Amino acid sequence: MMGTPAALVLGVLLGVLVTAGVAVIVAVLRRRARERRAREEREKREAHRQLSTIAQVMHFAVDAAPTAVAVVDTRQDVILGNRMAENLGVVVERALVPEVWRLVELVFDDGDSRELVHSPTHAGFRDRPVFSVLVRAQPLTSADDRFVVVYAWDNSENVRMESARRDFVANVSHELKTPVGAISLLVEALVESGDDPAAVGHFGARLQRETTRMSTMIGELITLSKLQGAASLPDPAPVEVDDVIEAAVGRNREAAEMHGIELKTDAPSGARLLGDENLLVTAVANLIANAVNYSPEETPVSVSRAVKGESVVIRVTDHGIGIAPEDQQRVFERFFRVDQARSRATGGTGLGLALVKHTVINHGGNVSLWSRPGTGSTFSLEFPVFREDAASEPDEVPDQERLTATDRVGEAQMNTRRSHGETADAPGNST
Repeated sequence: MMGTPAALVLGVLLGVLVTAGVAVIVAVLRRRARERRAREEREKREAHRQLSTIAQVMHFAVDAAPTAVAVVDTRQDVILGNRMAENLGVVVERALVPEVWRLVELVFDDGDSRELVHSPTHAGFRDRPVFSVLVRAQPLTSADDRFVVVYAWDNSENVRMESARRDFVANVSHELKTPVGAISLLVEALVESGDDPAAVGHFGARLQRETTRMSTMIGELITLSKLQGAASLPDPAPVEVDDVIEAAVGRNREAAEMHGIELKTDAPSGARLLGDENLLVTAVANLIANAVNYSPEETPVSVSRAVKGESVVIRVTDHGIGIAPEDQQRVFERFFRVDQARSRATGGTGLGLALVKHTVINHGGNVSLWSRPGTGSTFSLEFPVFREDAASEPDEVPDQERLTATDRVGEAQMNTRRSHGETADAPGNST
């Protein structure tokens, strides 16, 4: 009888222990399940966050790309595009322009990539217009034919450069054809006038002038080509501005005296600049020669110099007929002449001011023109002053091809009126 209560107590204790053990196990399992669910939730949120971050990065990367990008579906909806696509006139108000959409439709039809040159009607940037855009359309992926991606690049600069190259070749061919034709006729005349000393002397002198003119043109073309292709001056050295002006005036003194024109200069400045003395003398001499050739007789041509802060300015001023505003935009173009007849009579090649412009650019300077019809013109060359305690080469030369290409559409930045031109000693005329 006594064993029965003990067995009962033992059974109860055993049941309690078993129940407690089961409860503990269940609690542990539940806690582990909760931890697993929490871990999975954290991993899911982290994966979503990473995916969101990647999407944002991709969005920013596409939006800031220098190439226009647009992804379009079969309903013509642009589901992804960047600012450049709008700047280049490929996308307008979240839709492809009709010309580009027609290209995309062909890609949807057969899956082949295609290209075209698009001429946007309203596109451009603050610093330049856009008139030629190269567009390429291709399937986004071979596994899904519902989308086409469109890429576009600004092709305007290439068009400008190619046009400038064609114009240059055409101009050179035309300009060389004239003296070559004249030389051919003069040689023929010389042969036929062998028994007439006076005629031989006359035709021989003209032949000499034409050959000199052609030789000068070829030399200037070579110099201009070197200037345009140079990244910087090869061996710049300190140059005395006073020596440059003296040498340039000396080159033109005889021609000026023949026209009864007085060449005036101001007092020496003692200023120096870093560069090529021969190129600088040629540039200033070209300006003086233009002033002499296009000025009335018995009028002065003045050459002045001045140091302003960290710049030295050389001005050539005459009292000619002036240059019309529409011609001022083009005087620095190769082979451009305001007065064709006078230029040929004086042996001008049409390259003088182009050489001046590119010489100044290669010296890290600026050239500007002030002119008023009936009053005259002033050409100003501005260069960085050279100082011994801060010796350095001229600033990096701007892109010569770009500058050359803009010759075609006008070079307003090279001809802008400067305030110092307005207040020059006396305005004058040159071309």
